[in-house]
Amino acid sequence: MRVDLWLTQHLPDLSRAQIQSLITAAYITSPGITLKPGTRLTPGMEITVTIPPPKPTTPAPEDIPLNLLFEDDDILVINKPAGIVVHPAPGHEEGTLVNALLHHSHHFWNIGETTRPGIVHRLDKETSGIMVIAKTERAIASLIQQFKACSVAKSYLALAHGTPDPASGTIENFIGRHPVDRKRMAVVKLNGKRALTHYQVIEQFENTSLIQATIETGRTHQIRVHLAHLGYPLVGDPTYGNRNRDRTLPFKPTRQMLHAAHLAFTHPTSAEKLSFSAPPPEDFTFACNLLKTP
Repeated sequence: MRVDLWLTQHLPDLSRAQIQSLITAAYITSPGITLKPGTRLTPGMEITVTIPPPKPTTPAPEDIPLNLLFEDDDILVINKPAGIVVHPAPGHEEGTLVNALLHHSHHFWNIGETTRPGIVHRLDKETSGIMVIAKTERAIASLIQQFKACSVAKSYLALAHGTPDPASGTIENFIGRHPVDRKRMAVVKLNGKRALTHYQVIEQFENTSLIQATIETGRTHQIRVHLAHLGYPLVGDPTYGNRNRDRTLPFKPTRQMLHAAHLAFTHPTSAEKLSFSAPPPEDFTFACNLLKTP
């Protein structure tokens, strides 16, 4: 087997392209051998993998409007629009939520990680909805602990192809990197993390349905992966969806139809139970109204 393929299987957090780059840059080595991505493994072969530290970047403040639901000295709760990335990453150094936060308040200048100040959870770029952001180190620690303990209530609205049968239930399995396409997640048997999603069909249309999904865990792409795994992919999902089924709709989806509609947690300082809800954005509502039309 090729060394890059073998490492891809055993280093689930790295894509094959990343592993190939590390081999080429000599971060992955073998004594007495000049490794190449296509080098074949031999019995007893020793491989050393060194992960280089990421290049530090300092996001710049940008005047990007925020839809604020709540703010005090400790936290900020927003309704994130679809189309905005949460924090800077390769290919998305500007125009992120973090850039907006740095412009909004000086509280974010010196807390948390440089590229993720105050960020304690994420939503995908094309997923809209509620997020809580910490403004102090104490708030960061408290909220991270709440998310780890699965004590944060998170509920989403999803527009999916088909209608789950039964109309309500629980999906529990393990999610990890797709064994072939490392940019995707999948339900896996090995090297996965437990994922738990409760779902309830709210409204049934002709060939689609509006689903409420409540997650106890927060795995990458969890709802998208779980519903697709059952055969009910999200409308407009470019990664786990079905383009042929999207083409049969009375509208052209421009993103996955997923909205974080409800978030409840304990305030990190006052210990007050806080609960927030936000209706889905215009494109989501427009899609549902079209599907209701006879």
